[in-house]
Amino acid sequence: MTARRSTRGVALGLAAVLLGGLLAVVPSPRPAAADGCYSWSRTLTTGRSGSDVRRLQVRVSGYPGYGRRLAIDGVYGPNTRAAVRRFQSAYGLAVDGIAGPQTLGMIERLQDDDCTPISFSYREIDEGCGGSGFSGGPIGAAATRSAALITLWQLQALRRALGSSPIVLSSGFRSHACNRAVGGAPRSRHLYGDSADMVGTPGLCAIARQARYHGFAGIYGPGYPGHGDHVHVDRGGASWRAPSCGV
Repeated sequence: MTARRSTRGVALGLAAVLLGGLLAVVPSPRPAAADGCYSWSRTLTTGRSGSDVRRLQVRVSGYPGYGRRLAIDGVYGPNTRAAVRRFQSAYGLAVDGIAGPQTLGMIERLQDDDCTPISFSYREIDEGCGGSGFSGGPIGAAATRSAALITLWQLQALRRALGSSPIVLSSGFRSHACNRAVGGAPRSRHLYGDSADMVGTPGLCAIARQARYHGFAGIYGPGYPGHGDHVHVDRGGASWRAPSCGV
């Protein structure tokens, strides 16, 4: 999907100033929150921990390196530092592995008011059989939504690596009823919110090959039975199978 932009304004504070002998209250600029989601208040680096580190990890979860997955554990260790370095490189920032104002500012510009990345939305990955939301699966709506958010940020990283070409999602989370209706496997990863099916540009094989760098444990595409017209990715699988693409 093409990029979406949330509406963000510059927040204004009030400052008291002396004008012509009179005390006046006038607007003065102050740092604006990124959006309705979250704005970081400190630099994050190796050794730090907390909910802000966990939020950062979600947003760099698409940069773990080839064949790796980034733990979302709230601890800024060497793997998180490496993911931040890859994120910085992808966006032309100074590559130091420290999530300071420049890096966090870029992340804030990439996220919309509901915490999703600018190129994808919850609606693209929620219940896909005419429903809406993340209920009806095996792990509950809140956990499914959290898993879907990580998936979306991984897809944002994949999209960036593919030259920001639009990626169309044909399927994401499915409730049990939806999964049965479309003939999905009884234990499909689509039930958990950590998977997506992609079609269209920039080419299925390009997607399947590049997905290996962005935290997906399961990749299935052209040459694998039932996947000739799309690429499936997930975090719960254990194999990459797209023989026609050399994967």
